[in-house]
Amino acid sequence: MLNSITDGLLCCLMGKTTNAVGPLDSVESSNGYSFMEVKPGRILRVRHSAPPRPALEGAEEPQHLRGTVHCKRRITVYRNGQLVIENLGDAVRSEILHCHSSSGEPNSTVELELSEVAGQAPAQGPASTPGCATREAAATPGKRRKRKPKKVITIDCKKQITSCKGTHSDVVLFFIHGVGGSLDIWKEQLDFFAKLGYEVVAPDLAGHGYSSAPQIAAAYTFYALAEDMRAVFKRYAKKRNILIGHSYGVSFCTFLAHEYPDLVHKVIMINGGGPTALEPSLCSIFNMPTCVLHCLSPCLAWSFLKAGFARQGAKEKQLLKEGNAFNVSSFVLRAMMSGQYWPEGDEVYHAELAVPVLLVHGMHDKFVPVEEDQRMAEILLIAFLKVIDEGSHMVMMECPETVNTLLHEFVLWEPETPAEDGQGEKK
Repeated sequence: MLNSITDGLLCCLMGKTTNAVGPLDSVESSNGYSFMEVKPGRILRVRHSAPPRPALEGAEEPQHLRGTVHCKRRITVYRNGQLVIENLGDAVRSEILHCHSSSGEPNSTVELELSEVAGQAPAQGPASTPGCATREAAATPGKRRKRKPKKVITIDCKKQITSCKGTHSDVVLFFIHGVGGSLDIWKEQLDFFAKLGYEVVAPDLAGHGYSSAPQIAAAYTFYALAEDMRAVFKRYAKKRNILIGHSYGVSFCTFLAHEYPDLVHKVIMINGGGPTALEPSLCSIFNMPTCVLHCLSPCLAWSFLKAGFARQGAKEKQLLKEGNAFNVSSFVLRAMMSGQYWPEGDEVYHAELAVPVLLVHGMHDKFVPVEEDQRMAEILLIAFLKVIDEGSHMVMMECPETVNTLLHEFVLWEPETPAEDGQGEKK
């Protein structure tokens, strides 16, 4: 604590930022780690594991249009803030992770108030599986008066959603961490999927881990970081790409899925929160001067441990140390929090996504209430929510086996295609 206060005073007097994070001396690839220059002088550390492929694996197995779903929905935004979502196309049966749809109607309407407090829990289903109802959340729509809409968006697309086998050479899994983390928080997941034969990619965000840390606040805005993730995605993407994000990293996954709908196969959101536009808080501790934040860094680290883990023992402290989590400079932390401005990422933006999404939530998370992920499940077209009772915000570090199993089940999941007329009825 005394050292932190001393360093903070020196920071104020000399105008220098302490504890700056920089890249390693070597840029050589070692044990799957390499360094990628996304812009001149802006270098990110990336872990990339691409297992060797069998020589005979050249041709892809025939799909015969299996898993093809027709996504058709109309989104109407009214001037009073009401959002009406109508699913007009074929519905995908929610039969994953014990989430069974209780409604067989392919067409339904969801009405939501944009002015509501985000996270109104749906009435259907038990608490452990509340998000299996993008279509069943409002089976009986409320009364609507005739009024002129502010904006009407129509989505009509046909997507082929297949299971991803580890032996296929066209599948890549991208892992994106959040504020204060690093790619090391994904160690258990990266090792798990790499051993199964999947190609995995995980970057350190700018200023995190061993990536370079520019000393300018504009380098940490949402748009600057999103362009970094776009560069990483374009560098390693193949035909079928699965995005896995944690906390703030979920926003970058949503951005990429929206920008590249034909390349993004599935999305996994871990403790990402509700479908709200990002805007930095004006009354936040992170608005304090950098030197003050540096003095408070021990308190902030303890608060992160307290809120990020269901238990705060020696094991959890070791996990934070091994994961290189919350080990960023005060300048980077302040710039990251104040740079979370993304007005486009509202509920309509999320409702336009036609990619299957798995939502994973740690029940004891003190940063993101479970109601926010329930709200996200209502908005998304094809969404499944799984709540882990013994987990918190860092659930992938606390419960790696459970999280790995859930992620793998979703990766292998393939929707059932309704039988064609006159086919499939007889055996």
